[in-house]
Amino acid sequence: MKTKKLLTYILLYLISIMFDLKELFRITEDHVKKASEVLSRAFYDNPGFIYTIPDDFERKEKLKYIFEYVIRYDVLYGEVYSPSADLEGIAGWIPFEYIYKTYEAKVRSGGKKVVEKLGIEFYKRSKKIEEYTDLVHKRNAPFKHWYLAPLGVEPEFQGKGHADTLLKAMFARVEKENLPIYLETNTEKNISIYEHCGFEILEDTIIPNTDVRLCGMIRK
Repeated sequence: MKTKKLLTYILLYLISIMFDLKELFRITEDHVKKASEVLSRAFYDNPGFIYTIPDDFERKEKLKYIFEYVIRYDVLYGEVYSPSADLEGIAGWIPFEYIYKTYEAKVRSGGKKVVEKLGIEFYKRSKKIEEYTDLVHKRNAPFKHWYLAPLGVEPEFQGKGHADTLLKAMFARVEKENLPIYLETNTEKNISIYEHCGFEILEDTIIPNTDVRLCGMIRK
């Protein structure tokens, strides 16, 4: 048993050397707009966003406003990283106490601008998605944890290890804190990727009155 614990400590130490958050680029308010454009391209064909913005052209033009709000919230209340200043990919991490957005936090992060840009029909659809996503999250992870939301890589940089770099740097930190990581995804491809990284499925369901799959996963 002692040998097993020693090997675990050695492995964690090696991971912390190989993947260090200090080696990543920290996203701030100055980078929100550029980061939102990266994520709007990365999530263009995501089922959740296809549901909330069905028109292809409108989604291409306006998805960036959603991610400005998302990334600004993560910058204000969590941590956001990229592999480099080129912003090949973006990973937003939210600590447990800030996972569920208050009205004041939504306003501060620019939530009203999103509704103004996308309209009331978008608001109704996104509210349905958000409320059910929060319900599944609370049901499956009522304990203290880190929340990964979002993780996306610029299409031209996908398949080059950037997502792996962003994940493993945080894994090293979170494992030292002895905390799990929770996330959601909507696609079979991403489920396989996250399972390869040590995540397990907690709940795999369809958001009511939509055709959007929602898979809640955890890495203990």
